[in-house]
Amino acid sequence: MKKAAKENSMIWNKQAECMPAGERRSLQLARLKAAVKRTCDAVPFYRKRFGDAKIKPDDIKTLDDIRRIPFITKAELREGYPFNMFAVPMEKIVEVHTSSGTTGKPVVTGYTRNDIDLWSEVMARALSMAGATEKSIIQNCYGYGLFTGGLGVHYGAHRIGSTVVPISAGNTKRQIDIMLDFQTTIIACTPSYALYLAEVAEEQGIDLKKLSLKAGCFGAEMWTEQIRTEIEKRFHILALNIYGLTEIIGPGVAHECPEKCGLHIFEDHFYPEIISPETLELLPEGEKGELVLSTLTREGIPMLRFRTRDITALHREPCACGRTLVRMERITGRSDDMLKIRGVLVFPYQIEKALLEMKGIEPHYQIIVTREHHLDEIEVQVEMSKKLFSDEIRKIEELRRKIEKKIEEAIGLRAKVLLVEPKSLPRSEGKAKRVVDKRQL
Repeated sequence: MKKAAKENSMIWNKQAECMPAGERRSLQLARLKAAVKRTCDAVPFYRKRFGDAKIKPDDIKTLDDIRRIPFITKAELREGYPFNMFAVPMEKIVEVHTSSGTTGKPVVTGYTRNDIDLWSEVMARALSMAGATEKSIIQNCYGYGLFTGGLGVHYGAHRIGSTVVPISAGNTKRQIDIMLDFQTTIIACTPSYALYLAEVAEEQGIDLKKLSLKAGCFGAEMWTEQIRTEIEKRFHILALNIYGLTEIIGPGVAHECPEKCGLHIFEDHFYPEIISPETLELLPEGEKGELVLSTLTREGIPMLRFRTRDITALHREPCACGRTLVRMERITGRSDDMLKIRGVLVFPYQIEKALLEMKGIEPHYQIIVTREHHLDEIEVQVEMSKKLFSDEIRKIEELRRKIEKKIEEAIGLRAKVLLVEPKSLPRSEGKAKRVVDKRQL
């Protein structure tokens, strides 16, 4: 792997990212108090919510008092469509984005000029972890438009002074030509699209070692350590995880440093908690649960205790990179995306992890859930490698049985495995669609 990422990565804002814990908590408290007052004064929804809970902004005297504030969910944000959750007049909003809106109305988020500055700042921190400097050429394959991904990376790269290639998603062959011709050094896209880029490049006979790529910022979907290994092996780069969500700011809530021991949350702007999805009680450090985030400095659409539904854990041990920011584990599922199969809760991530520990298959799969005769069934379609596809049927059948056993060990349920031809499953230029639930629930 090329070295440059760890040795040349820099801390963009040392004062903020390496702040002593006590000093940061004082800053968080001051910002939380101001955010609560500002939000309750400006947003009727929050004012009513506080009234129903019989608390006032002045009741928030310590960081622990944040537990008294009710949670807010995506469904409640949708009810405020389009602008009822905004905390400033529309003339102060300089940009709007939305969530994907695949189910019902999308969540609309608005940015003031200060919010754009905030977004640029946290994305500059994120890209710096991947080694971005003013000399970097960043190929931005995230979608531009109402999706927050493209412009978030764009603003951060501008703040650093890097050269941005705003190519957006799609046109895969051209993406590869641009990488070669422009000598791209950092790529930003979904991990599934990175694998697709590698696949197309190899089909074209392009030696990926000849690219100038040093690192990639991959996010917008869940991915495993095995997928990281595959991306790093194929592209010969450092592959880092980026995390964000439309409701909070977009990409730039957290990012991995080259130590790869969790994503640093920029907690001077975003206050994290972990709760039990079942009891909604706060969980201790290191215990896995649902991530809850509050914005401390956001103006356009502040969020107080937003339930992200993402499953992770927080760790505060010192990081070798020098940052003192809390670290969150890789997202391993969503509390609202769990599949309940015959009474058993299953995360698609568990199946992916099991699959990618097996040899003879490609990192392309699809989980299909059906209900026949009132009984849930799982079928996992997995692409064979070219070598296995040309093998005798006996070996293919033997591998299929091994994969079924591996999945059963991982999720506690038997799943039918179907090994399919190489390149026969759909590819994605954005978020990969891994689960097809055909049950009419």
